Amino acid sequence: MDPVSKLIAAWKIPIGQFGKSVFDFVTDYFQWLFDAISGILETVVDGTSALLLQVPPVILAVALAGFAYWLRRSKPLAIGVLIGFLFILNQGLWKETVQTLVLVVAATALSMAIGVPLGIWAAHNPRVWKVAQPLLDLMQTMPTFVYLIPILILFGLGAAPALIVTIIFAMPAPVRMTYLGLTSIPKPMLEAGESFGATKRQLLWKVELPAALPSIMAGLTQCIMLSLSMVVFATLIGAPSLGNPVNKALANRNIPLGIEAGLALVILAIILDRALSVQAGVRK
Repeated sequence: MDPVSKLIAAWKIPIGQFGKSVFDFVTDYFQWLFDAISGILETVVDGTSALLLQVPPVILAVALAGFAYWLRRSKPLAIGVLIGFLFILNQGLWKETVQTLVLVVAATALSMAIGVPLGIWAAHNPRVWKVAQPLLDLMQTMPTFVYLIPILILFGLGAAPALIVTIIFAMPAPVRMTYLGLTSIPKPMLEAGESFGATKRQLLWKVELPAALPSIMAGLTQCIMLSLSMVVFATLIGAPSLGNPVNKALANRNIPLGIEAGLALVILAIILDRALSVQAGVRK
């Protein structure tokens, strides 16, 4: 190494120690808060999973197929959903699939509940967007495994930290797509609403959001897929999901188990995508 490089390397910035000090401070004084949040989320997620697992699998599969038909009014989709869930049941992965479904739906719902209002706020306030944009870039470009370290320290193991890390990972999609949809609305459309005396709230609910709905629903689709991928990775911090058989297959080189778990994930992803994506624009 040349002298200049040695000099630079010799004066190492203690960023790692600084980060450790921050985490030590947070855990020393606010651990009670993180424990409370973790306990509430753990109770909701595990309770929902336990409740659904009490229902006979065939009945639950039929109910989910019926729900898919109610959303999309499509008999082929409902039949496909039923066949997909029955195949998963046949492969002995029903419990893991239900746990994955609960985590993905919960993470997607919370991500949309947080992301859409943030996207609306950013679309109406350029300063908010300037601050949010680099944060969203950081959330989307940070390697997946890096998310697991601070969440594990703050919230421990289980379904709650898996849900939190999934929300962090998936939330940028609805924020960006909501912002894009609202900022892409033609100005004449907004001017027409204003000319009829619409207030800002009426303009938002009756003009802007309906016009931006396709973009928002595209954000929902992305959010579902990101949530599903992150839930599988979150198995490393104790998330009960289809990631467990995938990890077992990798650890033991169990090719049959890997194929079965992989197919279950693909089927679940297709079901969620077809049943929930852009359904607002399809259902009549």
